[in-house]
Amino acid sequence: MGNHQWDPNMTREHTVSNWTAVRRDAGFAGPVLVLLTLVMVVLIAVIVCGNALVIVAFKMDKSLRKQSNYFLLNLAISDFLVGAFCIPVYMPYILTGKWMLGKGLCKLWLVVDYMLCTASVFNIVLISYDRFLSVTKAVSYRAKQGMTHFAMVKIAVVWILAFVLYGPAILFWEQLTGKSHVPEDECFAEFYYTWYFLLCASVIEFFSPFLSVTFFNVSIYLSIRQRRLSSKKESCHTRCPDAATLYGQRTRMNMRMGWNSLTLKRNSTVDGEKRSESNGLAMRCVQRSRLRQDKKIAKSLAIIVCVFAVCWAPYTLLMIVRAACRGDCVSHHWYEVTFWLLWLNSAINPFLYPLCHSSFRRAFVKVLCPRQSSTIPLTEHPSSTHR
Repeated sequence: MGNHQWDPNMTREHTVSNWTAVRRDAGFAGPVLVLLTLVMVVLIAVIVCGNALVIVAFKMDKSLRKQSNYFLLNLAISDFLVGAFCIPVYMPYILTGKWMLGKGLCKLWLVVDYMLCTASVFNIVLISYDRFLSVTKAVSYRAKQGMTHFAMVKIAVVWILAFVLYGPAILFWEQLTGKSHVPEDECFAEFYYTWYFLLCASVIEFFSPFLSVTFFNVSIYLSIRQRRLSSKKESCHTRCPDAATLYGQRTRMNMRMGWNSLTLKRNSTVDGEKRSESNGLAMRCVQRSRLRQDKKIAKSLAIIVCVFAVCWAPYTLLMIVRAACRGDCVSHHWYEVTFWLLWLNSAINPFLYPLCHSSFRRAFVKVLCPRQSSTIPLTEHPSSTHR
């Protein structure tokens, strides 16, 4: 297909017919068919099981029900549906080269697939934005962690935007143009070769999210760098005591204060200085701890940017190029490879996001190994964050 030259006088109908003829011969046979089927089944199992584990852990462990974790749950739901619906419906089509499920189910599959993939991208942006706020506006961010209704509003906006981007075009493009160019035994969107529509949609679906996630990642890095430099200037060389030591110091001080009120009055200034010094040291230690946590966030976001770019950039660029040259300059097999990269991202996400959080790891242990989880000691301080 890549060796064909495009004739400027060729009509759109001839171009689409030429492409679909190639698509019908795209079926596989023999060992290749078995191998591809096995790979797809494994991919489905990883996507479904991985994201189902996130959903079950969120339901079983109430400590996970914070505003920031709802975005991870939403991402897991969209990725779960990719593995549970989109890939199984697509498998017979790619293996045989023919769509045998009717035009109605084709429209439904296209709407759901486009919406889920787009929702996954928007969820990544939302998660990155949430991490950005947790680092740059820590005080106000922590104050809103219990306000889950804000998270629900943002999640609803994600799904609405994900549907609006492609859904109406998939459903009504045929009515607007007055004719369908998709044969009965094929299933692809009517705007498959409309490069200007795909370019505009790609700006919303990939380029803008990619720039946004990059911006959040860079902003977090600069914030951490500035705080690290400030911490070096103000740091003392004494080792930060743990919470139990500080609590013991305060307890012993209060006992001494209770023994003799006269001594308290005489040494009130000295005790005040000691309390001030102890509180100041505790605050510096807390700031260092938060700085370490924010560094972990920055590293995880850097991974997000890289994985997001690797999974989405090839498909987006190839889709625009393919549409501009009416499919004659890009082999369909390369398009399929980039197309599957999008679904591969749904398999990576349950490991890339929740497994970076200690709270999710503990919840996974509770779900998978309930007996072992009961013997694990709680080593983290109750006031520590979930990251």
